[in-house]
Amino acid sequence: MKNPAQRSDAFDDADEGAGLVELAGMVGAQWARVLLASVVCGALGFGGAMLIPPTFTARSLIMPPQQQQNIAAAALGSLGALAGLAGGISVKNTGDQYVALLQSTTVSDRVIERFKLKDVYDESYMVDARKELLKNVLIQIGKKDGLISIEVDDHSPQRAAEMANYYIEELRGLTNTLAVSEAQQRRVFFENKLKEAKIKLAEAQISLQASGFGAGVLMAEPRAAAEGYAKLKAEATAADIKLQTLRRVLADGAQEVVVQQAQLTALRAELTRLEQKEPARGDADYINRYRDYKYQETLYDLYAKQYELARADESREGALIQVVDVAAPPEKKSKPRRGLIALAAAVVAGLAMASRAVVQGLRRKNAQLA
Repeated sequence: MKNPAQRSDAFDDADEGAGLVELAGMVGAQWARVLLASVVCGALGFGGAMLIPPTFTARSLIMPPQQQQNIAAAALGSLGALAGLAGGISVKNTGDQYVALLQSTTVSDRVIERFKLKDVYDESYMVDARKELLKNVLIQIGKKDGLISIEVDDHSPQRAAEMANYYIEELRGLTNTLAVSEAQQRRVFFENKLKEAKIKLAEAQISLQASGFGAGVLMAEPRAAAEGYAKLKAEATAADIKLQTLRRVLADGAQEVVVQQAQLTALRAELTRLEQKEPARGDADYINRYRDYKYQETLYDLYAKQYELARADESREGALIQVVDVAAPPEKKSKPRRGLIALAAAVVAGLAMASRAVVQGLRRKNAQLA
């Protein structure tokens, strides 16, 4: 024998089952109206979708260059203690950078001007046309393959394809003026450093020349220059002693005396020239100037080598933008999906009529109970 609680649960289940059957009966009583409303609204939805201008989607696909991190590490490692100077160079995945460039205001404005999109979108201001363009363009990078896709929606299939390809042209133009890849960043960095080192080297050379040594003497070490001066001075002293000895035994007009006199004059002239270029003995700052000159010279040579290496790496990268798929005018429209719109309209209309039938049935039931 069932207890009262079990009987109560049984009655609830029976009422629930009866309620669902009753609701289904209310809808079934007006099935013709529900079906007719679905068919009519579906047809109207399809007809309304036919009035919407078709939208075509053109798609281009590009592959960003791969960073040569091993070459960068070798190039910066060769700097030794000066590697810290290039700390501002960051090696990043250029895919995200390219997506940001394609979505930049500069590229958007050029696309708008190129295809006169203000007239196409019926916008008076550039900012509104830019917003409308961003709604019709989808630029994204693949998570697995790393390829960048550019999808453009437009009512004209030809214009959609041209816009998708024009984005690539603008990206190439930006990469030619901006240092995006690692090799480009290194090349620009060392190019600037090379210019600075060249200026400082010229200043150090002028400063060193002001201390007494000319450009020709700068090729020799200070010790070698001092030894040459001492040797020449010794030769002049020896020539003077020899001349005085000859004068003791020969007349001043003798050929040996004249030749020795000419030799001594030449040695003294050369010695005077070196003395005019040689720094004063009291100029203690000469060593510092010479050291600064040699440092700037070494630094200039180092930057020049790194600059040439960066240029070689940049040229080895080849075409920065490699096009995988060129956008072609699409043959079929992508929007609107008329069948889906018609189906959605039919479903909504059917649900609305079914709900109306249930409400009417409940009202009639309540009226009978009252």
